[in-house]
Amino acid sequence: PGYLLTCKRGRHQSLEGVLRLSEIKLVVIGGGSSYSPELVDGIIKRYTSLPVKELILVDIERGREKTEINCALSKRMFEKAGINVDVKVSLDRRAALAGADFIITQLRIGGLEAREKDEMIPLKYDLIGQETTGPGGFANALRTIPVMLEICRDIEELCPEAWLINFTNPSGIVTEAVLGHSKVKCIGLCNIAINTEQMLQKYLKVDKSRLRCVFVGLNHLSIVKNVYLDGKDILPELLTQNVGGNSLASNIPDIDFPEDFLSMLGYVPSSYLRYFYFEEQMLREEKARIEKGIGSRAAEVMNIEKKLFAIYRDQEVKIKPAELSKRGGALYSEAAISVIDSLHNNKPELHVVNTLNRGAISDLPADCVVETNCLVNREGAIPLVSGALPENFRGLAQQVNAYEQLTIKAAVTGDRGKALMALINNPLTHDAAVTRELLDELIEAHGRYLSYLGKGGKK
Repeated sequence: PGYLLTCKRGRHQSLEGVLRLSEIKLVVIGGGSSYSPELVDGIIKRYTSLPVKELILVDIERGREKTEINCALSKRMFEKAGINVDVKVSLDRRAALAGADFIITQLRIGGLEAREKDEMIPLKYDLIGQETTGPGGFANALRTIPVMLEICRDIEELCPEAWLINFTNPSGIVTEAVLGHSKVKCIGLCNIAINTEQMLQKYLKVDKSRLRCVFVGLNHLSIVKNVYLDGKDILPELLTQNVGGNSLASNIPDIDFPEDFLSMLGYVPSSYLRYFYFEEQMLREEKARIEKGIGSRAAEVMNIEKKLFAIYRDQEVKIKPAELSKRGGALYSEAAISVIDSLHNNKPELHVVNTLNRGAISDLPADCVVETNCLVNREGAIPLVSGALPENFRGLAQQVNAYEQLTIKAAVTGDRGKALMALINNPLTHDAAVTRELLDELIEAHGRYLSYLGKGGKK
């Protein structure tokens, strides 16, 4: 309801691609991630329609041990399910990519140690410290985009017909860099939308087939502007009940909204919008964690991962551990594998993904990446027209979009001046002089990962 379908210039598919066998070679770059068992669980659940025959977990040398642990657990999970999948570890990305049908990226450049810097350094300047939003997300993007584009060069050469499913944060910026600076077929994903829909299904006690949520905006800056139950928009009623007022992301502090705030907004905001609407309160929450000795979210995740990999090592563990939900990846596999199912089997289904806008959201550039409802089939993700953004959300979305596009330009040119302009345009920074000082510290702290940025202008 309320949608028109946008047109898409389709890519011609080779006869070999159309006729190839249905058996799938799936490559996971970032195979040492603690999320990998989530993916295996998703493959098992959809194996009848998505016959993965080869799963290659790719990582770098520092991730070898975790990747091997994930590989062994994956084999036990497949064996318990009675499924024959050839699971391998590879530290040779190019060898792994040759002939791949699908690639999933779930990498973090610099590891959790880099994430901790992203979260801690901005706090020194009384600014939000978060891994995907604000200055921390900016530094994350600058470290990640060059590496992702290197991966894309390999994909273009070794498996040009493959689909890249990107979960690497910040997902929207990274996906836009890939689509704007490579020929790779790419769809970006986040689990916020699927968790929001499931929350509403449970609240309303209805089957998902009866419910349709309309998501518009950017990754980690999206809103639900309509909730259709059996074709009727029930969002105004839900807002009066404060449905959607709680954070659905385990890495985001939950705060109490003013009683009538959601009704005044007129939409359900992504959990990440707390950083923009309640910046001072969120900043106090972050500082309080440090003062109480709890530490950063990155430090918390490091501890969670130690416990998770201890569980993964246990030879008796043959299913996805329940403890994985504490990591923040709830429904990650469902989001990824269901999209791959639609692509591989040409099953036209609606998914909330990150893809080129192409006019679907009239207030944002056609060539930017948005997070919205799309029809996904063999052609890719076709965004559904949702029209204009609510006027009380439009300005924020446009400013964040400008910041994202400037960040990508800085990453692909190595221009430090563009990096400064990008960070100044981020709504969570507030003073040019302070921002310049912060940028200098982030570049120095991340060392070789950001050394490509020049001292003053272009590198």
